[in-house]
Amino acid sequence: MKKYAPFLLIDAILVIIFCAIGRRTHEEANALAGLAKTSWPFLTGLVIGWAATFALYRDKFNAVLLVPTGVVVWLGAVVFGMILRVLSGQGTQFSFIVVATLVLGAFLLGWRALAPLVVKIRTKS
Repeated sequence: MKKYAPFLLIDAILVIIFCAIGRRTHEEANALAGLAKTSWPFLTGLVIGWAATFALYRDKFNAVLLVPTGVVVWLGAVVFGMILRVLSGQGTQFSFIVVATLVLGAFLLGWRALAPLVVKIRTKS
């Protein structure tokens, strides 16, 4: 699992960036504590998505694959993130669910979609 740590870190950083952008957009105070409060549900969902993908595809797990890894990780971050937000009293307005789904999709699926192109370009040089 150690060899996948950099990819998990990329995903976690992207989730934190999403939360930071949201907090900045709404001009919310208490920067670090607020960011932690906003991020933890999505980070927990991200880890659940990673664990589910690894458990389901252990023998052929590949952290960079768009499908299934990217999709399961993305849906884990969004679905469990929203459930945990509700359970922790943070709220989930419909517009927020839509924005979170789209932005986290772009972030968590986007780098995986670009990864094969980067590898192809690097091998040509």
